Amino acid sequence: MRLVFAGTPDVAVPSLDALIGSRHEVVAVLTRPPARAGRGREPRPSAVHLRAESLGIPVLTPVDLREEGSAEDLRSLAPDCCPVVAYGRLIPADVLDVPTRGWINVHFSLLPRWRGAAPVQHAIRHGDAVTGVTTFRIDEGLDTGPILDSRTTRIEERETSGDLLARLATDGADLLVATMDAIEAGRAVGHPQSSRGVTLAPRIEVDDARIDWSAPAADIDRLVRACTPHPGAWTTLGDLRLRLDPVEITDTVGAPGVMHVTKREVLIGTGTTAVRLTTVTAPGRRPMAAPDWARGLRLDADAVCT
Repeated sequence: MRLVFAGTPDVAVPSLDALIGSRHEVVAVLTRPPARAGRGREPRPSAVHLRAESLGIPVLTPVDLREEGSAEDLRSLAPDCCPVVAYGRLIPADVLDVPTRGWINVHFSLLPRWRGAAPVQHAIRHGDAVTGVTTFRIDEGLDTGPILDSRTTRIEERETSGDLLARLATDGADLLVATMDAIEAGRAVGHPQSSRGVTLAPRIEVDDARIDWSAPAADIDRLVRACTPHPGAWTTLGDLRLRLDPVEITDTVGAPGVMHVTKREVLIGTGTTAVRLTTVTAPGRRPMAAPDWARGLRLDADAVCT
């Protein structure tokens, strides 16, 4: 089939590569426009954009698919199907009917659980034991279209959202090619999503990643792993805002937020048992092992994180 692939971040690149290596033809890539990033705030093309250019594939970067000419640009490519992985833009109604066999999305959850922008983070945050990837036909709703196929995987005990997303990106790439093959062969049958078990996964903002030390240690552990690497779990110590890497639950009891420092470890009390810090990043500094960071600060015995 002739495909126009839509995707933007690193996590979409394995799917693009898998399609390039399949029997299907990727005639163009649709991605978000270059975004300003880094200290110089220079526009940087997306990971998918860079990969497509390296492969000599034409790249389309409309700001919005509703802008004049977007539908015509796509229609001129005569795609049979448009696979989508983390594109980051809604597909308007008048563009949905451009490919003869529809728009097919790879979603990093087992739909209808965790519809939305941050399914992996929410699965870890809420303590799910199992997740997976799903391919479905895009309709005008938010991740509501009929399901074509899915694959399931367990969430490992210490996995961060970055770790899990990397695994799911590989699973999703394999599933996407299998789904494209099934569509081409006329074997793909869409099944309506159940109205039961629907949960939403909105984007996790920086304020959502602040640690509440009165919460149980298990909740804090899940929050930190869910927010690693993005947006990064954080707390404050006086005037310092500290970013924390995944913590370790201990059996030591301590008052919520109170820090206990020894030569070998840094513990912070929670609503249940204390957690051990692993790596701390202070503003403008590189990440440091928690004991090294604490020694440099010469903390008071009753230092409290809030």
